[in-house]
Amino acid sequence: MGSGFMKPPVLIACCLLGLSLTACSEQRVPFDPANALEKEVSGQNAYDHVKALVEFGPRPAGSKALERSRLYLIEELAALGWETTRQTFKTQTPQGEIEFTNLRARFGEDRWDEKVSGLLCSHYDTKFYTRFEFVGANDAGSSTGLLVELARVLQGRPGLAKELELVFFDGEEAFGPNITPRDGLYGSKHYAKEMLMTPDLIPGWGLLLDMVGDKDLKIRAGVQIPRSSIQDLAKARTEGYVVDMEAVQASIGELSRDLLSAAEDLDVRKEVGISPDYIIDDHIPLNVIAGIPTIDLIDFDYPYWHTPGDTLDKISAESLAISGRVTLQLVEKYLLGR
Repeated sequence: MGSGFMKPPVLIACCLLGLSLTACSEQRVPFDPANALEKEVSGQNAYDHVKALVEFGPRPAGSKALERSRLYLIEELAALGWETTRQTFKTQTPQGEIEFTNLRARFGEDRWDEKVSGLLCSHYDTKFYTRFEFVGANDAGSSTGLLVELARVLQGRPGLAKELELVFFDGEEAFGPNITPRDGLYGSKHYAKEMLMTPDLIPGWGLLLDMVGDKDLKIRAGVQIPRSSIQDLAKARTEGYVVDMEAVQASIGELSRDLLSAAEDLDVRKEVGISPDYIIDDHIPLNVIAGIPTIDLIDFDYPYWHTPGDTLDKISAESLAISGRVTLQLVEKYLLGR
């Protein structure tokens, strides 16, 4: 995306001037504990979606297998009442110019000009390897499959579903060994920059899911933003834009507390906590470029990460159910239910 378009001089995060995160979200859907959406999550359904994705084989950005994955997601989401749109772009990578496609979904038809309250996100590409086959059952099959299952549950509560956008990011994985300022997070960077084109439509918060299916589930949410990321990604913004990072980080703190409260509600605090470390993932561009307070629900304690062993037998329907339940409890009770 070029830098020649005109934009307002300042992008102010939702919680500026002392407003809390939840104060920025209207109470549109009263929370009923007896009929909470989290009760409807099927870990087996999510697992079946992961299985379907894994059967496409390795799915690196630009591959035919990833396109087949996209078509699968589009078809499944359409059957659940979600309309999708492709956000396609090309950019230079260590492998040359690659075409990437983020997949966005909203409930109902022709709602792209409306503002939603929040984002539920996952990347759906797998890391590119030549020396072995990497099918990414957990990274990122688990979060992608779970997001489709959450779409199914949410369709039963249309008023709440319409407050959300589902985003499947392409190009989270770096082509080199690790994510760097110039390699990796391609889709989320592009999405965040595109959001700046319509500042009045920027959502108030985001939840990123990644590696949420490990049989030995230990989600430790990524909530810290390393200073280096702020400096590096700030260069991606067009001159004149300012994100109030203090306000964003204050909102992230509240999101974190609400996540732990949701886990307490469901008696899964053993499985869900907060990471003391920095985690570089797709939530970073959303926070730093677009000013969308976003946390990363991720289990990084996974010995099969980026190895040929990241296969279906390493994940479980039970873990997917826990991850989905706590996500919907957080959304329904704490982010949209006040």
